[in-house]
Amino acid sequence: MPTSIRTLSTADLDRASQILGEAFTDYPWTNWCVAEDAHLDRISSLQRVYLEHMALPHGSAYIDTTGNGVIAFLPPETPAPTAEVSARIVELHGDRLDRLMAAEERMSTLPVPDGAWVLATIGTTPRSRGTGLGTALMKHGLTELDRAGHACWLDTSTERNLPLYQRFGFTVVEHIALDGDLSVWRMHRREP
Repeated sequence: MPTSIRTLSTADLDRASQILGEAFTDYPWTNWCVAEDAHLDRISSLQRVYLEHMALPHGSAYIDTTGNGVIAFLPPETPAPTAEVSARIVELHGDRLDRLMAAEERMSTLPVPDGAWVLATIGTTPRSRGTGLGTALMKHGLTELDRAGHACWLDTSTERNLPLYQRFGFTVVEHIALDGDLSVWRMHRREP
């Protein structure tokens, strides 16, 4: 049976943040810049903040109908979070906030195509890995961006993700090492 994808709603936020928490609990980027104590809860809460305050009101977000995968995109002119939301983000990063700030400063110099949307997050539950759900989410989300004529970019800190993104037309435009043991690849996908 084909995977069915629908637009994420406010009612999905608890499940979506749980999915993304599970998906990113062992991810190099979040391991590096999110405090270790209560790590899964911190990641899930961060994902909820970003979905609720950025993706839902300003971007596009989708979930599969079985509740095992999520993808979200943000437009180039997404407003900065409010002071209250920013304070929550700071709190959730904990003792690794300085790493995040230094990384964001360095990464802000990397190229981004004019008018391109960012693939902000994509994740599936561990039990759904290898089932094609990530591919279905990518196809759905990128089809919507293509219809609107938007280019897209992303950052990944896992080299094994590169072939997946390359299958969807992304190309590596930069690679940087942060703190010596974390790599980040910036990838671009031109509009159709």
